[in-house]
Amino acid sequence: MHEPSAAQKQYLAARKKEKYMISLSRILIFLGFLFLWEISARKGWIDSFIFSSPTAIVRNFTEMCRSQELFSHIGITLGETLLSFFFVVILGTGTAVLLWACPKLSRILEPYLVVLNSLPKSALAPLLIVWLGANMRTIVVAGMSVAIFGSIINLYTGFHETDPEKCKLIATLGGTKKDELTKIVLPSSVPLILSVMKVNIGLCLVGVIIGEFIGARKGLGYLIIYSSQTFKLTTVLMSILILCVIAMALYGILGYIEKNCLK
Repeated sequence: MHEPSAAQKQYLAARKKEKYMISLSRILIFLGFLFLWEISARKGWIDSFIFSSPTAIVRNFTEMCRSQELFSHIGITLGETLLSFFFVVILGTGTAVLLWACPKLSRILEPYLVVLNSLPKSALAPLLIVWLGANMRTIVVAGMSVAIFGSIINLYTGFHETDPEKCKLIATLGGTKKDELTKIVLPSSVPLILSVMKVNIGLCLVGVIIGEFIGARKGLGYLIIYSSQTFKLTTVLMSILILCVIAMALYGILGYIEKNCLK
């Protein structure tokens, strides 16, 4: 195996050092923020009742974990998010393929998709509660509504950006539309599909929380609304931080899957 030159070793070492410094800077900024937050609450620079403090949030988290109440809320929100994400991936990809295969249908539905994608989904949530009732199905549909229309538009646009010369080659060799889809369009769109999935997982979480705000009796969204109404602001901030961790974890998992698939 070819031994790296001195210049290559120096370059790799510089890249490794830069990556280390970026990670260290991120950690230090986060720890500095927590330290400033804690000191500000203890010194009275900010109102600890309104803004709480890191130690109060940790104590509240520990107490709710002991009672196992928190795990129920996290599990319900996570399950609803994953379920809505699954349906968004299946229905979004399937609809985009259908529109790609039927150009006339895509021209007819395009303005409707644009309008539905632009519509504030929080405005739909109260209607979904009335139409479908206050249950898990409604929350899942609310999560889907935030992500699915943008997913269809992005995937459909990406399918049309496939190399036209390759598609012509398939047609010249007597291939069908199905051959063009399975041998050219879908394989070349794998990076796009994975990228859209990474965005959709966060959007589904947002939609689920919107639905839980209005029509749930369990879940982190319900916990945030209930705690804010009873002035348990430490629980509100704790729930928001848990949502941040969930979003980062889901995004990281999909990023790992994307990295391995693209290899």
